[in-house]
Amino acid sequence: MPTNQQRFLILPVLFLAQLAPRAWSQMAPLPVPVSNNAVASAKIGKHEVLFSFMGIGTKKTWDAITNAAYSLDLATGKWTEMRPVPGPAGRIGASAADARQQIVLLGGYAVDGHGDEIIVSDVSVYEPEVHKWYRGADLPVAITDAVLGVYRDRFLYVISGRSKHDLVASVQVYDVQKNTWSQATPIPGTPVFGHAGAIVDDTIVYVDGARKSPAGTPAYVSSDECWMGKIDRKNITKIEWTQLPEHPGNAHFRIAAGASEKDHRIYFAGGTDNPYNYNGIGYDGQPAEPSPVTFAFDVSGAKWETLNENTDNPTMDHRGLLLSHDGLVVVGGMEKGQQVTAKVQVIPRK
Repeated sequence: MPTNQQRFLILPVLFLAQLAPRAWSQMAPLPVPVSNNAVASAKIGKHEVLFSFMGIGTKKTWDAITNAAYSLDLATGKWTEMRPVPGPAGRIGASAADARQQIVLLGGYAVDGHGDEIIVSDVSVYEPEVHKWYRGADLPVAITDAVLGVYRDRFLYVISGRSKHDLVASVQVYDVQKNTWSQATPIPGTPVFGHAGAIVDDTIVYVDGARKSPAGTPAYVSSDECWMGKIDRKNITKIEWTQLPEHPGNAHFRIAAGASEKDHRIYFAGGTDNPYNYNGIGYDGQPAEPSPVTFAFDVSGAKWETLNENTDNPTMDHRGLLLSHDGLVVVGGMEKGQQVTAKVQVIPRK
């Protein structure tokens, strides 16, 4: 391991007796099973509301991809179907985040009846207070399966991902206030898609994903690279990147990830060690299965933590993880056997 990585420590696995209860609790399930759905949360008035946008249904075929949207008011515990996401078709691989009391939904791809993928540059902005969608400035580079992080409740960082032509190293920055885009320091590592990460304070952390196979077959293989980027407070487009050691667990693809400013941590749950397209079958032809490991990166201490190495009911195929006062919230996804689920599960943070 390079010298500049030695100050980062991987915590040993905690004894299960020291952990909070292992079993996931559950919120009200989604109205329908869905996977690869973009998720976000926002405070509307005095209520905390969770959102699920688009994704793929139980058939896991091109015509099971939906543009449906749902919201869950944590005060009532009930899901409500919203107006569909704008656009002629649903998509997967999109990302969503809350900034300035708006939900920004961007990127992803649709699939037509011939199996051709259409990666989009769409940016849709939802205003929860008035229940309306409007169009934001398009992504400079259309992207899918990127990591999306929020900085200063204003700037959205779209990190790496898959474009129409190739995997990209670009970091695209959206100014929600000005509705403009700029380019930040690219990632120094291998371009990937289906990776996971977030931003806490001025720190970006992303892990893994799928990279091009050096052998050419299968098309993509897992990446085990983990990176931390420090955003320059005086110049938001300047990022100082440092490679991190590998995280706990063996999952690398479509892990659920979410940030907690209060805890100064980025949390990760589920995912799989076998990259796949949208049906849960790996590029190598083998079925992908979810990992039971839940872990976190402590930004203040610059170290990995294992929260639970045997989380019940693990899932994969995620586009994000949400935080509530009850814990880490995973909305939908694929369970064992590549089964699309409507479950909304909660795991304690500690």
